[in-house]
Amino acid sequence: MSANGWLQFFVYSIVLLLTVKPVGLYLARVLEGKRTWLDPVLGPVERLIYKLSGVNAEHEMHWRQYAYAVLGFSAVSMVITYAIERLQAALPVWNPQKLSAVGPDLAWNTAASFTTNTNWQSYTPETTMSYLTQMAALATHNFFSGAVGIVVAVALVRGIQRTSSKTIGNFWVDTTRALLYVLLPACVIYALLLVTQGVPQNLAKYTAAHTLEQSSQAQANQTQTIAQGPVASQEAIKMLGTNGGGFFNANSAHPYENPTPFTNFLQMLSIFIIPAGLTYALGRMTGSQGHGWAVFAAMFVLFAAGFTTLYWAESQPHPLLHGASQTTVASGETGNYEGKEVRFGISQSSLFAEITTAASCGAVNSVHDSYTPLGGMVVLTNILLGEVIFGGVGSGLYGMLIFVVLAVFIAGLMVGRTPEYLGKKIDAYDVKMSMLYVLIFPLIILTLTAVFVLSPTIGLPALTNNGPHGLSEILYAFTSATGNNGSAFAGLSANTWWYNVALGWAMLAGRFLMLIPVLALAGNMAQKKSVPPSPGTFPVNGWLFTVLLVGVVLILGALTFFPALSLGPILEHLLLHAGQTF
Repeated sequence: MSANGWLQFFVYSIVLLLTVKPVGLYLARVLEGKRTWLDPVLGPVERLIYKLSGVNAEHEMHWRQYAYAVLGFSAVSMVITYAIERLQAALPVWNPQKLSAVGPDLAWNTAASFTTNTNWQSYTPETTMSYLTQMAALATHNFFSGAVGIVVAVALVRGIQRTSSKTIGNFWVDTTRALLYVLLPACVIYALLLVTQGVPQNLAKYTAAHTLEQSSQAQANQTQTIAQGPVASQEAIKMLGTNGGGFFNANSAHPYENPTPFTNFLQMLSIFIIPAGLTYALGRMTGSQGHGWAVFAAMFVLFAAGFTTLYWAESQPHPLLHGASQTTVASGETGNYEGKEVRFGISQSSLFAEITTAASCGAVNSVHDSYTPLGGMVVLTNILLGEVIFGGVGSGLYGMLIFVVLAVFIAGLMVGRTPEYLGKKIDAYDVKMSMLYVLIFPLIILTLTAVFVLSPTIGLPALTNNGPHGLSEILYAFTSATGNNGSAFAGLSANTWWYNVALGWAMLAGRFLMLIPVLALAGNMAQKKSVPPSPGTFPVNGWLFTVLLVGVVLILGALTFFPALSLGPILEHLLLHAGQTF
């Protein structure tokens, strides 16, 4: 650990904090349907979209109608993505490499992955997906899935905000505005910034470069294929939409995706900027700005604690690595450099890994599988906590609001009175929907992990590691899929029929089975009457509430997943320091 590493963390934190209010104000205005500075340009476009699609912008939906719209939109777009992948070789344009059709199980996995904002990739993108598939199927899904997350979060906030209402908004209007006023303009600016830093944006064929190495047989210059393509445009929405799918297999460690220190910082900032801004929008829309800051504080405390632990773990010398100095390097940082880009170092690799797993992004600039056991446990735990440490665009906020409801309920039990949240009494239905959300997550992860760990024919052959690290690799895969993160412990070769199918279903269940209770909670909260606060009302806008909220998140996560972590990374750490390996 170095002073420079901590300085980078503090600079990042300050810049993030400075963006919260302006981004939150803009998001609140967009999602409340108020006028913004983009209205003179985008207002006519928005109205034209409604006219052509037959959407009545004044009509609002019951929560069930909202849920049907979310599921229908996602299903149709998923089928289209699957079809593009399967027909890739026959489509006439933007396939200069003449790449063949994607296999049925991999196409299913990828379509489910991008529909759910997971962007798990069981393939090498530059040798599997054509430019057309990358743009028309995958990049568009990055926009759609990001917008769906935002509008579901806003629907829940509306449910908290409204009184005696049967509706929570219009999905088509919310999605159009999220795309048109937030994601599209931000990504245009972002992509142009990336191009100025050297990120490619073209439709050219891959370049065959002659290397300096010579073949011992032919004594001729060997060639290397240098992939390129429309990278900048996909990179922008990959980060702003907390999607994470890389244009290249090396993801954000690739110099074409992440060429400079500025792009590395910009990518880390863009992962958190919308989720953090939504906490301010929460306070703005509910009329309790202090509550928005309290939720932000809870997320930031968990984020800072995770980074501190991860940075410390990766700064320790590896006990079994001999013959290389782990105590003195040019950058002043010491520790485990395996799987990390020297240009980023341990601090930037640790910070990127913490951010991308705290959010449901999954983009990586280092190999998580090569982290120390405790470092790997931190990135795994970030997802296991429910992707609520800022989390994905929208999904992080509505996930944390589920824990808010549970925290208020627990506080009510402690003082012996009916719990209240921002003027709404929390009843049995609210708690049932919140617990349903919380229980679905571990049920999917632990069940599928157990099935594949115990299967010598479908689960274990994909492993390159035995013992506790092998368990961690399978656990991480199903955690990443269910949590819609998309990062992986790369020692698991998951591009098999069984893994592709099972992980695809885990992604869909982790997104949509958990999304329905959120909308049900929104609908129930919206129809309640508001009650004035009393002396017994637990305040949700101070440090005491932040502490309680952090405690609820950690306790629920520990009670659920500590046994699995004990058999995986914790056991691996103990064996490693005892000098044993598998």
